[in-house]
Amino acid sequence: MQLHISPSLRHVTVFPGKGVREFIKVRVGARRVSYRMLFYSLLFFTFLLRFVFVLSTVDSIDGETKCSTLGCLGERLGPRILGRRLDSAVPEVMFQVLEQPLGNDELKGRSDIPQTLEEFMDEVKNTRLDAKTFAVKLREMVTLLEQRTRNAKIQEYLYRHVASSSIPKQLHCLALRLASEHSTNAAARLQLPLPELVPALVDNTYFHFVLASDNVLAAAVVANSLVQNALRPQKFVLHIITDRKTYSPMQAWFSLHPLAPAIIEVKALHHFDWFAKGKVPVMEAMEKDQRVRSQFRGGSSAIVANNTEKPHVIAAKLQTLSPKYNSVMNHIRIHLPELFPSLNKVVFLDDDIVVQSDLSPLWDIDMDGKVNGAVETCRGEDKFVMSKKLKSYLNFSHPLISENFKPNECAWAYGMNIFDLEAWRKTNISTTYHHWVEENLKSDLSLWQLGTLPPGLIAFHGHVHVIDPFWHMLGLGYQENTSLADAETAGVIHFNGRAKPWLDIAFPQLRPLWAKYINFSDKFIKGCHIRPS
Repeated sequence: MQLHISPSLRHVTVFPGKGVREFIKVRVGARRVSYRMLFYSLLFFTFLLRFVFVLSTVDSIDGETKCSTLGCLGERLGPRILGRRLDSAVPEVMFQVLEQPLGNDELKGRSDIPQTLEEFMDEVKNTRLDAKTFAVKLREMVTLLEQRTRNAKIQEYLYRHVASSSIPKQLHCLALRLASEHSTNAAARLQLPLPELVPALVDNTYFHFVLASDNVLAAAVVANSLVQNALRPQKFVLHIITDRKTYSPMQAWFSLHPLAPAIIEVKALHHFDWFAKGKVPVMEAMEKDQRVRSQFRGGSSAIVANNTEKPHVIAAKLQTLSPKYNSVMNHIRIHLPELFPSLNKVVFLDDDIVVQSDLSPLWDIDMDGKVNGAVETCRGEDKFVMSKKLKSYLNFSHPLISENFKPNECAWAYGMNIFDLEAWRKTNISTTYHHWVEENLKSDLSLWQLGTLPPGLIAFHGHVHVIDPFWHMLGLGYQENTSLADAETAGVIHFNGRAKPWLDIAFPQLRPLWAKYINFSDKFIKGCHIRPS
């Protein structure tokens, strides 16, 4: 073959090697392609072909488990010019054995199954196993380890359920000592607030906060953190609602530990005229709910004994047995307009939160006619905590739910909420709440399983004003991924979840954020052996 380039560089002619007059003639625009460009192009493609050849040769030498970059590309794309498709090196018989199901009973009483990877490797080295026997041994060992891992997880969930459901002896001690103090010490029976401060309880120029709790220590932390971080504590009014049994200890604590100039009111539910007049829907619903749960769930032993469900499902069912989900303190927030008929706006606080910033700016937020100011829980950097949508709480396989709501709508958080009571009174939110609670009871808890948030999501649907996430950081009671530095930057942190900061199962790196608002030298705290960690 001969290559002829004209002196003007306008034609490139390729002659066959035998002198035949058949040729390939290419007309080249002198202004577009130079001789030097053409030469370098041919040189480049020659080098590329040699490079591909070398890579393919290296692939063959290295074996079937390795391939070069271009070789792998060819393997993915299919053509064999750059690479080739490799068959799996694992014998088909191993796949067949590993894919066969293995029943739990088949492993009972077996002592020949390797307990560790080291034992398995020793057996493989010392015994010449064929592929099928190797796969059988591997399947048995992995299945056994999976069963043990599942049982360990379930036991952990059960222990956490017991720990989170019981009252620590330190808290029980504190309540008893304060009740005794209430009966013997007149200073522990002071009227809260003092008579001259009573008008402030219905004065809408003050910042009103509501806390419902039957936990004296938790309520003390919320109150201390709220007042200590307030820029104008003299304008803060904290209304503490508790039950009949906790009223005396709660009154004794705040009588002996005043937070002046802030104003503290302590009332039991039976002190509210509205609550004592007659039937209260939430109380009736709670009684029915307890009866349904006792029949529907069968107790923690029945839940744990289920061998077919995954550990996280069992954990969720155990959580439904938690007393807090049947506590009147958890449900009473739906009656705030009736409990405080003279107030226009309140901020509701759960007893497992810690305030870290002045909360008076919450009153400057324009609610745009909405009832509930809350932080959304489907947007944020922490996907584990801030990924909750309606489908996370409601059962969309039930027609009552799927016909009325959209699964991917964003959920919002209970725990620190701004409630415009004036706007609330113009709606049917409370009625809607009770209607759906009744529907859930009628359906054997098939619309949702846990607590007050699901019916709250339904009742306040369309009445929520989204506020900045700074005001409410969630998840400190069920995950430890939140760093101490991040938690310290939030206005309010919420220990929602089982690992409450007053329990031994609290995450140790997060508990100091709560414990810093307790005076551990106090005689009641010290006498009940309540310690920082």
